[in-house]
Amino acid sequence: MKGKVLVGVAVSLAIIMCLFVGRSPVIAGNINDPVAIPTPISKGQNKPLKQREIVFLDTWDGTKLTMSDVEWKKELTQMEYYVLRQQGTERAYSGELTDNKKDGTYYCNACGLALFSSKHKYNSETGWPSFYQPLNKENVGETEDKSIPQEVRTEVRCNRCGGHLGHVFDDGPEPTGLRYCINSVSLRFKPSK
Repeated sequence: MKGKVLVGVAVSLAIIMCLFVGRSPVIAGNINDPVAIPTPISKGQNKPLKQREIVFLDTWDGTKLTMSDVEWKKELTQMEYYVLRQQGTERAYSGELTDNKKDGTYYCNACGLALFSSKHKYNSETGWPSFYQPLNKENVGETEDKSIPQEVRTEVRCNRCGGHLGHVFDDGPEPTGLRYCINSVSLRFKPSK
């Protein structure tokens, strides 16, 4: 009982410290995981010091990419793993690609599959990159998300690796009326030549 109280106090202190410095705490689900991980508070903090190499796939034969959690943890940064593999969300306006206005293609940051085009990107003023349609509907999967009590959302995933991208809402612009609200850390941008 004493140990549980000490853990509870430690968690409470970690949360208070995160909130005190203006960061949102993310509580880990396993006793061996870190107690709290502050989410980024400014642009560019999601970017690793050196980006890992990635093979960009403009076409896909439908073959799924499967890797274990251990392999994904070795491949991705802590924030990339949290968002892409644990269905996390980066803090609004913290992503490097939110205000990107360059022409090009947005790929899955985990497996390199082409997902969105800059031609379909727009400013939704939500703090995340937003698109009114995917580049290829077959590359982006949708599943029901009931992670918030009394709210059902549609989660958007990369169909090749299963990486969490964000959510799609029906409040977007014409011609689709959809808003694909995507975590910047889930994407890798390749400018047009």
